[in-house]
Amino acid sequence: MATASIKEVARHAGVSLGTVSNVLNRPNTVAPATRQRVLDAIAELGYVRNDSARQLRAGQSRTVAIVVLDVANPFFTDVVHGAEQVIEEAGAMLIVCNSGEDSARERRHLELLEEQRVRGVLITPVAHGLQPNLERLHSRGIPVVLVDRGSGQASRCSVAVDDLLGGRLAMEHLLDQGHRRIAYAGGPFSIPQVADRHAGAAAALSERDGDAELRVATTSSLTVGGGRRAAEELLALPAGPRPTAVICANDLIALGVLQQLTERGLRVPDDVAIVGYDDIEFAGAAAVPLSSVRQPREQLGRTAALLLLEEAEGGLAHRHRHVVFQPELVVRRSSDHRRD
Repeated sequence: MATASIKEVARHAGVSLGTVSNVLNRPNTVAPATRQRVLDAIAELGYVRNDSARQLRAGQSRTVAIVVLDVANPFFTDVVHGAEQVIEEAGAMLIVCNSGEDSARERRHLELLEEQRVRGVLITPVAHGLQPNLERLHSRGIPVVLVDRGSGQASRCSVAVDDLLGGRLAMEHLLDQGHRRIAYAGGPFSIPQVADRHAGAAAALSERDGDAELRVATTSSLTVGGGRRAAEELLALPAGPRPTAVICANDLIALGVLQQLTERGLRVPDDVAIVGYDDIEFAGAAAVPLSSVRQPREQLGRTAALLLLEEAEGGLAHRHRHVVFQPELVVRRSSDHRRD
């Protein structure tokens, strides 16, 4: 059944369109008897105001979007939860868009969000090549905050974790445990976090032990399936040069590596140690609890949302900020084994 229009409400109540608008937006300006007549007409006709259209006319939407790399990854679930708390407290609504690590899909999301004139966009980009899309949003007055990614620009806020340090922490831990043949599993390397975590691990290895080696098992996605395939690649190596430890670009990769190794009869950490990244809830609950580099997941989302609302409300007076959190290594059974 079609919803009653504001014109029908005005006609039914015997008042002007302006009077109905005042009742909806400035009720104190309308005489009590007239106001009640309009409210009765609204109730009788079942009128529902088109709030989104009103917001668009005013140039102020109450919808904020967050674009994530993988909506199935619990890391992003926690980030979204943190952002949602802040956005809802501000009287707005958060919608989630999943790029699926696909730059074309990400671009389509941003184009649609621009058309919808959302209040702002939180985004973890697939790669660095999104500048035209992000600049177009900015030119339309739609603030953008990068999440889990540094912006490198004075004109855009960002909230990130020091992934170079995170990779370094994982590598130093494994070197301290006596490992000298170490693999890094993750990909694609076009995702900056994947590249930075590898770079941090490689730097720590070169500084600590020039004789140790770091082998790379590149994955096409940051998923459990990608981890299983990376483990198969490593298991195909002869036992002599096979890595005795694996640093994974995220915990889903680590869970896949763990599954594949145990299915093939290898013991974790006795035969192969594993360190993940993100410290999602499943890391500590795995069959062999995973060591992981912890990120403040919900805090990332909350901080990004606060920066976005500050910019949306402050306009030109807003001062862009780049917040960088420090990661923390959480050691569990998957790597807590000293090699002699």
